[in-house]
Amino acid sequence: MPLPSPGWTAEDVVAHLKTAGSQENRAGMARFGIRTDRAFGVGHTVLRPLARKVGRDHYRAHRLWESGWREARLLAAFTDDPAKVTIGQCRRWAADFDSWEIVDGVADLFVDTPFWRELIEEFAGDGREFVRRTAFAMLAWAAVHRKKEPDATFLGYLPLIEAHSADPRNFVRKAVNWALRQTGKRSLALHAPALELARRLAAANDRTARWIGKDALRELSAAKTVERIAAKASKAGYAAEAAASFSITR
Repeated sequence: MPLPSPGWTAEDVVAHLKTAGSQENRAGMARFGIRTDRAFGVGHTVLRPLARKVGRDHYRAHRLWESGWREARLLAAFTDDPAKVTIGQCRRWAADFDSWEIVDGVADLFVDTPFWRELIEEFAGDGREFVRRTAFAMLAWAAVHRKKEPDATFLGYLPLIEAHSADPRNFVRKAVNWALRQTGKRSLALHAPALELARRLAAANDRTARWIGKDALRELSAAKTVERIAAKASKAGYAAEAAASFSITR
C-alpha cells in the first residue's frame, strides 16, 4: 500500500489501520477502560501522525465514522472539517458514543464548531452518561483551546458544573471535575471563582460533589498552578501594554 496521503479514502485508511494494530495494544487499552471489541489496537502515537498525513476531509470523516471501528472514529474526529460539521451530525455522533476515549476525541472537534455553546447546554441536560460527559469534555477543551473567548463565558458555566457535580456516574463526574479544573487554570480572573466553587463542593454533603471539589481544590490551590496562572497573567498584561504602546507610537 502507498504511503498515507490526502488522497486516501476511508477504505484506504481502514485497511491501513488493520495492519497497524496488535493484540498487545488492545490488551493495554482494555486496562484503561477502552472498549476493544471494535478496535484494531492502534495507539494515538500512530493515529495523530496519520491524521496529519491524510489531512482534513469531511466526506471521508463521515465514512470513517460509519465504519464503527474505534480508530476510524478517532480519525474521523481528528480529520473532519469543523466548518462543515452540522449540529445534526453532532447529535448523531453523540448517539453512538460508547467510550470515554471517543467522547474526548470528538469533543475536541465539537468545540471548533460555531454552535459549541448550544451543544454544551443540550448535552449537559441529556441523561445518557457519555452524552453528558461530552458537555463537560467540551467545556474543558474550550477552556484550553478557545483563546479568544471571553472569560465571562466560562464564568457563566460554573453554575452548570455545580448543577451536575452530584452525578455519581464515573465518566460524568470525571469530566465535571476536568471542566472545573481547566476553567480555574484558564486565567487569573477565573481562578478565584473556580477555587471558590471547588471549596464549596469539597464541603458538600454529596459524596460525588465532595470528590470533585477536593480533587479540583488540590490542583487549583497547588503552588505550581498558582505560579503558572500568575505568570500567564503577567505575560498577557505585558503583551497588552506593548500593543497599546505600539498603537500610540503609530
